[in-house]
Amino acid sequence: MPPKGLRTQRKTRAVHSEKAELLLEIGTEELPYQFISPALRALAESAERELKDRRLAFEKVHTFGTPRRLTLAVEGVAAQQTSAVKEAMGPSKAVAFDATGQSTKAALGFAASHGLAVGQLESRHTPKGEYVFAVKRDPGRPASVVLQEMLPGLIVGLSFPKAMKWNATGLRFARPIRWIVALYGGRVVPCEVGGVKAGARTWGHRFMGTAAGKGQQGLVVTGLSQYLDVLRRQGVVPLQETRRTMILEQIETLAKSVRGTVHRDEDLLEQAVNAVEYPHPVLGSFDEAYLALPQDILVTAMKEHQGYFSLVGPNGRLLPQFIAITNMKAPNMTVIRRGNERVLAARLSDAKFYFDEDGKMPLADRAEKLNGVTFHHKLGTLLQKTRRLEALAGRLVMALNKPELAETARRAARLSKADLLTGVVGEFPALQGVMG
Repeated sequence: MPPKGLRTQRKTRAVHSEKAELLLEIGTEELPYQFISPALRALAESAERELKDRRLAFEKVHTFGTPRRLTLAVEGVAAQQTSAVKEAMGPSKAVAFDATGQSTKAALGFAASHGLAVGQLESRHTPKGEYVFAVKRDPGRPASVVLQEMLPGLIVGLSFPKAMKWNATGLRFARPIRWIVALYGGRVVPCEVGGVKAGARTWGHRFMGTAAGKGQQGLVVTGLSQYLDVLRRQGVVPLQETRRTMILEQIETLAKSVRGTVHRDEDLLEQAVNAVEYPHPVLGSFDEAYLALPQDILVTAMKEHQGYFSLVGPNGRLLPQFIAITNMKAPNMTVIRRGNERVLAARLSDAKFYFDEDGKMPLADRAEKLNGVTFHHKLGTLLQKTRRLEALAGRLVMALNKPELAETARRAARLSKADLLTGVVGEFPALQGVMG
């Protein structure tokens, strides 16, 4: 069944019908998870704008994707451009034609400027009198022709925080493009981007698909509904919302198995959704000795470096377990679990080392070392900044008639940037301000 809100047209071969479905898939090497959602939003916006500008009526635009594919599906695309009439008013009839009805240079020049013969000009009455008009009637071209021109521009027009070149064409994209599916009404829209020709073949999961590692034939698709079915059978969950629901259900079940709850983090959930094609969670553990570290350090180490979900026990404290979202379901997940545990153990060992070392120096001593850190080339160092904040804090407290808080406020300002020089913040920049 097609996903909710996304209708598919079964008769995909009837390209000459009034409306048909457009399917575009950009197959790539694995994209960074941060790039996917912005790229899909941009792809939808560009498609809507281009279809309107090119006078191709349509019903609804959908986008969805995984680390290996960005997909655009457009319902009800008209088979023909909407007809258009363009008019341009020229000179008055008296100027365009002489007394004998012969065309003047004014009429000849006006007609030529619009690619018309003088005999094709039309005479009309206006409030200013009778004028000649150049009228062009465009019945519109077939959608298949228009899309052939439009689709490459949609792909090339996508921009990313970082892009790369990978072949002689010089095309810049987030990652190398490996295949393109471009179908209108079930037929291939012939086009080419970055040396890759559009076709009707997609690829499934890199490891779980039956075609994985078996040549480069790919999987033939004929339309959106069949495309989605093929991907599901080949180990790919194509819709982000479906992957999100799967992940939430899976991690909640695993958390209950150790009498805990998941430390919810929407950014981390978004990362997990866009980092895999087939989400499968793994429950791992770490040495309880690390629970002596501040909770913020543990949560940040698991999230920022590894993308792990942390677990909280009934007492509200962290449990020595974590959940990692993997990109496949293997018969034996033990090796994957142990690998994740080893990596996290190294991260936590580093965090403990930095935390222990940072504790050997008072925060106030670090504040004086801010004189070696430039804040802004016109505003001086961070030490100068904190001294300005210190003075301002003192004035604000007095303005609020709270003189008893003056020293506390000044000291808070004085220490506000000191933790920037700690080893923990150097390793986990997200903790600046928290560690102090």
